[in-house]
Amino acid sequence: MNFKIFKNISKLFLSVLLVVTVIGCHNRNPRNNVSLTGWNDKDKAAGGIAGDSKYKGQEAPPGMVLIEGGSFTMGQVQDDVMFDWNTTPVTQQVRSFYMDETEVTNSEYLFYLDYIEKVFPRNDVNYEHIYMSAVPDTLVWRDVLGFNELLTENYLRHPGYADYPVIGVSWIQANQYCNWRTDRVNERILVDKGILKPLFRLDSLEVKGQNNFNTDAYLTNPSKLFDGDSTIYRKGLPSLEPRSKGDARPSRGSFTGRHVKVSDGILSARFRLPTEVEWEFAAKAVVEDREYNNTRGRKKYAWKGKYTRTKTGKYQGDQLANFKQGQGDYSGVPGWSNDGADITIQVKSYDPNAFGLYDMSGNVAEWVADVYRPIIDSEANDFSYFRGNIFTKKLIDQDGRVVIADDFSVEYDTLDNGNIIPKALPGSVKYTPVTKRDAYMKTNYEKAFNVDSRDGDLASTKLYAKNEDELETKPRMYNSPIKPKEIGESGLIIQQYDTDKRTTLISDKSRVYKGGSWKDREYWLDPSQRRYLPEYMATNYIGFRCATDRIGPMTYKRRKPTTTKVRY
Repeated sequence: MNFKIFKNISKLFLSVLLVVTVIGCHNRNPRNNVSLTGWNDKDKAAGGIAGDSKYKGQEAPPGMVLIEGGSFTMGQVQDDVMFDWNTTPVTQQVRSFYMDETEVTNSEYLFYLDYIEKVFPRNDVNYEHIYMSAVPDTLVWRDVLGFNELLTENYLRHPGYADYPVIGVSWIQANQYCNWRTDRVNERILVDKGILKPLFRLDSLEVKGQNNFNTDAYLTNPSKLFDGDSTIYRKGLPSLEPRSKGDARPSRGSFTGRHVKVSDGILSARFRLPTEVEWEFAAKAVVEDREYNNTRGRKKYAWKGKYTRTKTGKYQGDQLANFKQGQGDYSGVPGWSNDGADITIQVKSYDPNAFGLYDMSGNVAEWVADVYRPIIDSEANDFSYFRGNIFTKKLIDQDGRVVIADDFSVEYDTLDNGNIIPKALPGSVKYTPVTKRDAYMKTNYEKAFNVDSRDGDLASTKLYAKNEDELETKPRMYNSPIKPKEIGESGLIIQQYDTDKRTTLISDKSRVYKGGSWKDREYWLDPSQRRYLPEYMATNYIGFRCATDRIGPMTYKRRKPTTTKVRY
């Protein structure tokens, strides 16, 4: 009798174990469950075709934290003492993205300047304007009735200010830094993956001019880097093509594999300035006011609560940010309640917000990507809102090849303030705006230039029924100043002030900056507040931080895909 019971229990145990095993195998990797063609990874490899990637998810780029996206109310200002009426509440959906923990510091920006000076030396006539186009305006510290010459001479380069946020940087310069950072991060990734050799350590070549690593150029045609010098590469990724027995054995250390593609998921996404919606969402960090699927309360600052001082604990009464506390009062009384800085202060001096971001209220205001308009047009778009799109495509030459800027044809732009900037650095891919033919019968866009869409373009003026080709001059809803330029016989561009009366400073070159600074009163610490400045100008209270896109799921807490249940 005991034997029969034991036998039945054993059968039951084995049955349960079998069911659990089957279900476990079925759910082990839902991504690889089904092949719509019947080809498995081994079949694909035999045909020289890439199989399923071993991609394990995106890692946070250096110095960045994940900002999990969601819905929030943009605007919702509690005070409007300026009566701008440019922050009316609108609900927006924000996609997940990564953002720098802190503003870009002087030490990080100096690395950028040193790199630019080394690769594009100023004493070479081909690159004579490149380095100076990147240098911040250190004279922003000057005041006609102030004694700040020490700061003009030391703030950027002295080690005492190394961890302070860089200032004197225009919106254009901040974008140039983001592009450069993309290439340096991806260059480091390829070196760490054993695909690219450390370029500055090679005796056989010089990293100069067009001979530098550029992400776009690499993805377009890796063999074009360094004039096709393959010695810059190691073995590469494992080749999809099996080597035949009769093939000669490759020399040691030579490139025998394949290059990285976007589909490998190895390279970092492009770094950029955050959009205004992203920046405000990250600064408000409404996640700490979440109650189930709702938010409770209204946040006035980047931290929780509506006061600028610590309410409890050892540091009760101390300021929570670096800002101007009153007329002639930039730091407070010495000792207690002193915010620690008369100008800027080193990053991470104050506690981060709920997303782990430092100084989203105070220290320096920050550039964002958007062109300024008084109204956020949520009726047109309430998903990843951004004003400033100019859609482009890679420039193709007559032979059908992508054009890469070389050392001898560097093109420059002269800005309204007289500064000269390169249109494209040597070694980078050239882009051109899309044409009407490219946008033919598109349902989502009709042209390349969409900066003034629904607010400044022809369709939003009284001449909406006209065609742009019928007009001698394009109408300007925002009658902002334009500086006329006179070109002398020598080709010198002479700048002149605009003498016409204007009704606004808003233009297609006016960029938004957010957040309060060391120079601002408490009112501007509210992340909802908006201000603007021409993209080519710089101040001693505006800095920036970078962002990049989150690829794949919104959060690290991935929800597992559902699978078909097994029936028995």
